Amino acid sequence: MTLTAERTGLPTQFITETALSEQLKRCLNDARLPLDIRIAGGLIGLYGLPVVRLVELTTDRFERTGDDAYFTIERIPVLLPPKLALLIEEQIARLAVRSTLRPPQDGRPTYLLPKVPAYRPITAQRIVNKLRQHGLEVISARNTAMFEAVADLPPIVISDLFGVSATSAHRWARFAQDSWTDYLSTCSNDEARSSEGS
Repeated sequence: MTLTAERTGLPTQFITETALSEQLKRCLNDARLPLDIRIAGGLIGLYGLPVVRLVELTTDRFERTGDDAYFTIERIPVLLPPKLALLIEEQIARLAVRSTLRPPQDGRPTYLLPKVPAYRPITAQRIVNKLRQHGLEVISARNTAMFEAVADLPPIVISDLFGVSATSAHRWARFAQDSWTDYLSTCSNDEARSSEGS
C-alpha cells in the first residue's frame, strides 16, 4: 500500500495489508516472541491502538463471558479473537502471581504491560523498542490498521474505540475515502489504457 497524506497530521507510513496480516499471525502464534510483545503487537495490529494508550491499559478492563472475552478500550468493550484473549489471560495470570509477592499499593490498578512493580506502566518508548527488536512494525502497522478500520466503521466509533478525537477520526475517514477514490481512478485509467492498446 502506497499512500501519501497531504493534510497536516495525517499518516505517511504504511505497510501492506499482507504484511500487517503476517505480523498479526506472528504475534498471535509465535511462542518464541515474549508474551508482552505478542499482546502489544496484536492490539496495535487489530485495533490500531497508539502505543501511548496501549501502555495505559489495566487488567481490570478484561472480562470473559462464557466463550467470549472482551477488553474495554476507552469506553467500548471490544470482542477479542480467541488467541489474543488467551494471551491476555496468560499475562494476567502471570501478573497475579507477581502481585502476591508485591501487592499493589493504595488500590492502584495492575497494568497489562507493567514495569515492576505492576502498578507502574512500562513506557511507550520501551514497548516501541521491544517491538522493533523483534522485527515488528509499530507506526506503519498502526496506520494500516486504522486505515482498514475506517473503511468499515463510522468515525464516531473510531473515535471511541481508538482513542482519537472526533475531528481526527473524521479526517482519517476522509483520507481513506480520498485514497480509495484515487486508487479506483488509477485502476480505471490503467484498464482504459489496456483496452486502447488491444
